[in-house]
Amino acid sequence: MEINWIIFIVILVCAIALILYLIIRNQKDKEEVIKFLNETEIEDDPKPKEKEEN
Repeated sequence: MEINWIIFIVILVCAIALILYLIIRNQKDKEEVIKFLNETEIEDDPKPKEKEEN
């Protein structure tokens, strides 16, 4: 019975570590995607003043 608890605790700790890793990685990816999208919008779209002049 004691071995079952040890295995359960090890699996639980691994699961928590995996969830924390995925949350941290997702935050980094989110920042990179936002930065990428903002850069492409600025380069592709003309400025509002240019739209009015044309």
